Order: sequence, then structure tokens, then C-alpha cells
Amino acid sequence: MPVSGVDLGKLAESRLKGRVSTKLEWVAIDDEGFERLIFNLISDTPGYENPRWLTKTHAPDGGRDLSVERVHVDPLGGTKRQRVVISCKHWLSKSIDPDVVHAALARVPLSEPPPIDVLVIATSGRFTNDAVRVIDHHNNGRLRPEIEPWAESHLEGLLAQRPDLAPTGLRP
Repeated sequence: MPVSGVDLGKLAESRLKGRVSTKLEWVAIDDEGFERLIFNLISDTPGYENPRWLTKTHAPDGGRDLSVERVHVDPLGGTKRQRVVISCKHWLSKSIDPDVVHAALARVPLSEPPPIDVLVIATSGRFTNDAVRVIDHHNNGRLRPEIEPWAESHLEGLLAQRPDLAPTGLRP
């Protein structure tokens, strides 16, 4: 396709910013590397405070690998904090299915008190359609905790904005 008036070499050198993601080489990191990547992401993002890496990788953790406080500042309503627990699944060959979602929800009471407001399931893979339906049904019922699915495409979009956080071998 012809492009007039633009030197593509100079355009590439200009280090454009935006939410264009690229397929990352997830096989380049192990389970601990995946947890570390998510920990670094929540540690270095404005609006997130007190990140904690709760247990060793592969330890019986009750589905809570990381925790963090998400801070919402409303100039009229004040500052609100949400307790966020993150379950990391570095799965390259299978997707998150409804059983994984239900198991993660069933383990929430083991991590309370204080109450968990948001349960993030972060994966280097994807979610099945049925798992997405379960999450949507749960969230549409306004049940606690809210579930946030962070699939590979979501993480790749976040890391496209923050390539400095991605280990060298993970980059495309």
C-alpha cells in the first residue's frame, strides 16, 4: 500500500506511543517471571499502593499470589481504597475455564478479613467463552468481589505502554 509524504524509517525512529500491542514471547519467562512481571506492573502504576507478593511461586497460596490497594481519588467524594488480590496463571497451552473462576471465588474467604473488593485473574493465556460468561454473570449481579480477567491481550496492551517492565526475552 503506498504511503505518500511519510518516511517510514523516521516514523519508526520517533518512538510513537499508544495502545498498539504486539504478541509477546510468553515462553521466554517461567511462572515466577510471570508473577514478577505482574508485581512490577502493579508496583509501578499510579493509583496502586502497597503491593505485596504474598507467597512463593507454586506454594499453596489459596489463589492469591499478589495483593495491592487500588486508590480512587474523587475530588467531591473523597479517596476510596479497594483491596485487590491477583491470582497469576502462566498458562501457555490451556485457557482459564469456569472451574478455575469458581475455584478462585471459593478461596476468597480464606484471604479475608479485610474484605477483598476485586479479584484479578491474570493469565498469559486466554479465557474460554464459558469463563467469560461466568465472570460477566457474577459482575452483572454486583456480587463481591468484582472479577477482572486480565488475559494475554490485556497484558500485552499494558506492556506496550510500559515496555521497560517487560523482560528482554519476553519482548517480540
